[in-house]
Amino acid sequence: MDAGMTGWLAMLDDHWGWLVFAALLAMGEVVIPGVFLIWVALAAAVTGLVALAFPISVPLQLLLFAGLCLLSVWGGRRWYTANPVDSQDPLLNDRAARLVGEVVTVVEPIDNGRGRVKVGDGVWSCRGPDAPMGARVRVTGAEGSVLTVEPA
Repeated sequence: MDAGMTGWLAMLDDHWGWLVFAALLAMGEVVIPGVFLIWVALAAAVTGLVALAFPISVPLQLLLFAGLCLLSVWGGRRWYTANPVDSQDPLLNDRAARLVGEVVTVVEPIDNGRGRVKVGDGVWSCRGPDAPMGARVRVTGAEGSVLTVEPA
């Protein structure tokens, strides 16, 4: 083994290495929140505590850490699925849904239920009752990027 790898293994052989690793991962979660590193930090902390309580070899510590990582990330995902975080703006990433209620202008006549409307500085496809170019219509819904409209 090279000197760098021997240094890492020596650090992991001591329970303090795992605990320091756990603290660094927890700090990483605070700096770059993604709700992922905290679960890996938990696995590292438990591995460090087990290494403190029982004299286990480095390969066994690594195996324990890998298993705990899988278990803690799986448990964290289940917990967040069961306890979703409420958003202050649930339509933040759903631009079409945010347009419901807006009055827009028809730029390509709605013929046989299909046409195009101007929304802000863009043009969107739409479905709705026939309307001539220049008519004002209200957005009532959206299916993907196609707006549903009705006469305003």
